[in-house]
Amino acid sequence: MKTHKYNYGIIGNCAFLALIDDVANVAWMCWPKFDSSFVFGTLLDDEKGGNFSILPEWDIISSSQSYIYNTNILETTIECEDGIFKVIDFAPRFFQNDRAYKPLMLFRKIVPVSGNPRVVVSCNPKGNYGQISLSKVFGSSHIRFEGGKNKIRLTTDIPLNFIDTEQAFVLNESKYLVLSCGVPLEGPIASTSEVFLDKTIQYWRKWVTNTSTENFHQEAIIRSALTLKLHQYQDTGAIIAAATTSLPEFPGSTRNWDYRHCWIRDAHYTLKALNDLSHFKILEEYSGYIQNIALNEQGRFRPLFKIGIVGDPIEKILPLKGYMGERPVRIGNQAYEHIQNDVYGQVLVTLLPLFTDKRLLSNERSGLRDLIMHCLRLIEETMNEPDNGLWEFRGISQLHCYTFLFHWAGSQAGIKIAKVLGDTQMEQLAQKLSQEATQMIEKCYDEERGVYTQSVESSNLDASLLQLINMGYLDPNSEKAKQHLKVLEDTLKTESGLFYRYIHEDDFGKPQSTFLICAFWYVETLARMNRLDEAIKIFNHLIEKGSNHLGLLSEDVHEATGSQWGNFPQLYSHVGLINAAFTISKKLDKPIFLE
Repeated sequence: MKTHKYNYGIIGNCAFLALIDDVANVAWMCWPKFDSSFVFGTLLDDEKGGNFSILPEWDIISSSQSYIYNTNILETTIECEDGIFKVIDFAPRFFQNDRAYKPLMLFRKIVPVSGNPRVVVSCNPKGNYGQISLSKVFGSSHIRFEGGKNKIRLTTDIPLNFIDTEQAFVLNESKYLVLSCGVPLEGPIASTSEVFLDKTIQYWRKWVTNTSTENFHQEAIIRSALTLKLHQYQDTGAIIAAATTSLPEFPGSTRNWDYRHCWIRDAHYTLKALNDLSHFKILEEYSGYIQNIALNEQGRFRPLFKIGIVGDPIEKILPLKGYMGERPVRIGNQAYEHIQNDVYGQVLVTLLPLFTDKRLLSNERSGLRDLIMHCLRLIEETMNEPDNGLWEFRGISQLHCYTFLFHWAGSQAGIKIAKVLGDTQMEQLAQKLSQEATQMIEKCYDEERGVYTQSVESSNLDASLLQLINMGYLDPNSEKAKQHLKVLEDTLKTESGLFYRYIHEDDFGKPQSTFLICAFWYVETLARMNRLDEAIKIFNHLIEKGSNHLGLLSEDVHEATGSQWGNFPQLYSHVGLINAAFTISKKLDKPIFLE
C-alpha cells in the first residue's frame, strides 16, 4: 500500500478554520462556526464541495508549502512553465480596541516571484453541505454569493470577469482576494490586506514569545501549540477535537466521525498542555464554557457538546462521495448519547490550576465551588456504573479502569481544591471517593499477568492504561509499574514504537491503524521510568513518521506504510507530542545529583 499523507496546511483565527492543500485550493472551510456547513468541501466531494483555487494556466511543475516563521500564516509556492508565484493565506487575528479582532474573513495574497505566470482564479462556495449552489451578484469590485443562510462576499482587485469566467490572466503584480461572511471588507483592498497581514504576523509571533517551551524539539512544540490555539472557539471557550469530519481511521473501516465538537476529555488534555505552555487565559475562558454547560445540563454531563453548548449534535449521514471515496460522511456524533463517566474527574483536574497555580490571576473562584461539588457528587453516583469508556464503544458497556483512574484523579484534585477553599465537607467527600476509586482500579488488576486490564472482569488491554503511570497512580520506579508496562508493550506496541489503542474486536471489527497519542503516552511513560534513550528514539521516529510536510499530525498512523489516517489535524496527537516533549526535557535538564 502506498504511503498516504494529508497534503494540507491549516489556518484560522479562533472564529473559523480552513485547510489549504499544497496547490493552494481551499479544501475545507466551515462558516460561520467550526461545526457549520462547509462553504468549501472538496476534501469530501470534488463536485458538491465547491472550490476556491488559484492555479496556473499550464501544468504545475512543482509546489511547496511552509508557514511564515512562528505564525499560522501559510505560503504555497507554485512553479509552472511561465514562472513562479506564491499564495499567502491567512485569517486575521490581532488586538483592536482592547479585544481580539477575529473577523470571518479569509485573505489570499497572490505574489509573482519570477517570470510572467498566468493564473486562473476560481471561487464557488456552496451551502448546506454542497446541496445548495449559490448565485452570483456583481458589484463594482466584489461578488456576492446569494441563496444560502449567510452573506458571503468576495472582494478583490482582480477583474471580476476573469474570476467569473475562470479566465487566465498575467500576474505581473500582487493581487488580493478577501472572502467574507457577514460583514464585508469595506476599506481599500491592497493596503488593508497588507496591514492585516502585518498585524496578524505580529500577533502570532508575540503569542509564541509568550509560550513557555523546552529546548527539546522546540520547533515541533511551537507548531503543535499554534495548532492547538486554532482549535479554540473563543466566542464560547469551547475547544474542538479536530477541524474535520469523516476522514477514515483506515480505508474501508467506516470509522468516519465528526470531530468538530467539544469533548470534555480532549479539552482536558489540550488545556493541560496549554497551561504548561503558560497560556492560562484559554483555561479561564474554558472554565466559563464548563460553567455554562453545568447551568444548561443541571445534572449529568455528556461526553461532548456543541461549541455553542445548546442543541444536540445529532448524527446524520450526508450524500457526499467521502474522502477518497470513503463513506459514510457523517455530521454530528452519536457519542453525545453515551455514558462516559470519566468526564467528571476531567472537569475537576482541568479546573484545579484555577485554585492552585500561583501564576494565574487571583480572581474570586467561589463561583466555581458549586461546580466542583457537583462533579464530586456525580463521581459518587456513578462509581459502580458501567460506561462506554474513552474509546466510545457503541455496543459495549463495562466498568472501565480508565474511568476509575479519573474518578481517583478528580477526587485528588477535589482534595486540593477543598484545602484552598477551606471546605471540610468537600475534602471529606473527596477523600472518601479517592479511596473508593482506588478499590475499583485494583479490581482491574490481573495478578497472574501483573497488569491492569481494560475493565473489571475483562482480560482485554488498552493503551489508556499507560496513564496509570503518567498520572501518578503507579510509581514509575516500582516493579509493579515495570511489569504492567512490559505486558502492554508485548501486547500493543509495534516494532517502531507505535501503539494500538487495543487489538480486540469492537463494534466495527479490529482496529487496523495505530492511535498516535497512545505512542506519545508510551514515550512519556518511558521518560518517567528513566528509559530516556528509548523515549527519545521513539519520539524522533514519531515526528518523522507521523507528521506531514508542515509538521501537522493526524489521529492514526498505519504501522506498515507510515500513512496518516483519521481526522486532521488531530489535537489529541499534538497534545501528546507536547506532553511527551516536556517530560523528556525535564529529565534531560535534571541535575545529576538529583538522580
